[in-house]
Amino acid sequence: RRLLDAGLITEEEIEKIRSQINTVSEEALQESRQVVSKIQPRLKPPLSCPALLDEVPTAVPAKKIAELGVAISTIPADYQINSKIRKVLDTRRAMAAGETLLDWGCAEHLAFASLLTAGTPIRLSGQDSRRGTFSHRHSAVYDLRTRARYIPLKNLSKNQASFCVYNSPLSEAAVLGFDYGYSLDCPDMLVIWEAQFGDFANGAQTQIDQYITSSESKWGTTSRLTLLLPHGYHGQGPEHSSARLERFLQLCAEDNMAVTYPTTPANYFHLVRRQALRKIIKPLIVLTPKGLLRDSRATSPVADLTRGAFQEILPDPAVPKGARRVILCSGKVFYDLQDYQKQHQITDTAILRLEQIYPLHTQKLTDLLSRHSPDAEIIWCQEESENMGAWSHLALRLSALLPKPIRYVGRDSSSSPATGSLIIHNMEQNQLVQEAFAPVPTPSKKSKPETPRKKKK
Repeated sequence: RRLLDAGLITEEEIEKIRSQINTVSEEALQESRQVVSKIQPRLKPPLSCPALLDEVPTAVPAKKIAELGVAISTIPADYQINSKIRKVLDTRRAMAAGETLLDWGCAEHLAFASLLTAGTPIRLSGQDSRRGTFSHRHSAVYDLRTRARYIPLKNLSKNQASFCVYNSPLSEAAVLGFDYGYSLDCPDMLVIWEAQFGDFANGAQTQIDQYITSSESKWGTTSRLTLLLPHGYHGQGPEHSSARLERFLQLCAEDNMAVTYPTTPANYFHLVRRQALRKIIKPLIVLTPKGLLRDSRATSPVADLTRGAFQEILPDPAVPKGARRVILCSGKVFYDLQDYQKQHQITDTAILRLEQIYPLHTQKLTDLLSRHSPDAEIIWCQEESENMGAWSHLALRLSALLPKPIRYVGRDSSSSPATGSLIIHNMEQNQLVQEAFAPVPTPSKKSKPETPRKKKK
């Protein structure tokens, strides 16, 4: 109307424009009706993937491991670095040469190096990922005089794949969302997001719910994104103990991802390589250790990297067969149970570790249980509260699999992941370990109540 009043356009011109718009819209409508849909109708996409449990060869020859050990521990001659970091590098070289047992940081570096030199690029980002929250990684070293940075994993060979490692802001939702998108754009790259503590993943719960765990079901979109979530009860309080394993397991269905809790450097080595090498593209959740990173109990011989593959379930090396009680567990609590087993010289109880909780390798579990007494008591032991951890997820599955009821041993249900008192933590931890080995209390026989005598009138 304003254009008409100003004399800048006529009624005829307006009508002509309106007619042109209608014509274009009508032609587009008719054209769209001629398009044949290419979408295949189906009630439910066949997402179940039995091949997810197939073994992937991930062993690396000993000679190659030794060569990589030299490469990951070599820095420019003119670099003057912290003496403690120098010791870490020298120790890694010795570990790769088989002179001493492997720790977690060395096994991870060797896994990364073996992939990079074979052509698989890696991106690692997180809230302290260059150093590692617990000072176990040290992927970057610095010259004390110039502050120049050197990353051995970027300097392995001339023809290696790219390696990127970044310290990210404490904006979990933004960073994890970016890394998820990166994994879609680069499906052949191993993209890893690491939380400073596993608890902090709750700041990115929207990304986990809406994309990582359900994008394949909703849109057929696959991702190889890997989450490293430090988890374990060490008396550090409710905000630094739990990666909320139960939340990830609640989201597991249709083989949409793998949820793991490895306990040895060697098994972690094979797990990282499996995630990068297998053709099936699925997200991977890894609950990683904290106190065990430099624990002498959680070490591996270099020979374990040169043979085998990732083991979804680890048998008890001390009691391989004939046990009258079998304790199933996952993660750090295994070492507490093992210490008690050794200290008290218990030979009739086997401890099996579920290194992969989802998808559960039921056939392997059945085979391992068959080595023990058919009347053996089966226990699930965890350090998390009863309403947390893996128990709620596994209870029904194990009950359907096992011929007899399974007994729960662990902390009572709680609204908070962990106590804030180190004293209470230690008391709870000792109690649950002792209870796992304690004999089942048998109900005492009650004598029949006497028939009350009738009172004489």
